[in-house]
Amino acid sequence: MAARNPATPRTDIHEAPASAAPDTASSHRTDVARTDRNPERADRAGGTGRTDIADHVVAKIAGMAAREVRGVHRMGGGAARAFDAVRERIPGSTSTNTAARGVSVEVGQTQTAVDINLVVEYGISIPDLAAVVRRNVTAGVERMTGLEVTEVNVTVDDIHLPDEDTQETPAEPRVR
Repeated sequence: MAARNPATPRTDIHEAPASAAPDTASSHRTDVARTDRNPERADRAGGTGRTDIADHVVAKIAGMAAREVRGVHRMGGGAARAFDAVRERIPGSTSTNTAARGVSVEVGQTQTAVDINLVVEYGISIPDLAAVVRRNVTAGVERMTGLEVTEVNVTVDDIHLPDEDTQETPAEPRVR
């Protein structure tokens, strides 16, 4: 299984994410003052103006929320993973932020749509996994940004087999 931060909670397929509870999600949403959504809240917040959230910020939030789901082995399509594997072998190369790998978003003034590519662990129910990923991504993005998530499209690009762990280790170099 992919290494992860032990402090990051994982959401099991058969449990709803804690942030998806209706009473906690709505309480988080009221803390976000978005003047372009509700002028009355902006007046109560004591300021006027607009809050713009960059696409890559929403993509990072969605990527982290998807990774929290148990059964997600890796994020990104085959081309992104292959490119990163090549980049890792180049001395001195810097890896790009992996939080948004496999995630593309469209962000409007009040709404966002998310597309996610991922690799699942063998033995996991893909429909159940996709449903939990959708719930977790929706709850995380809406809580942190105040944007309404209109859709979360999940594409399963590959399945990770248990015996693939031994094949992923780099071979011994032929010359020194």
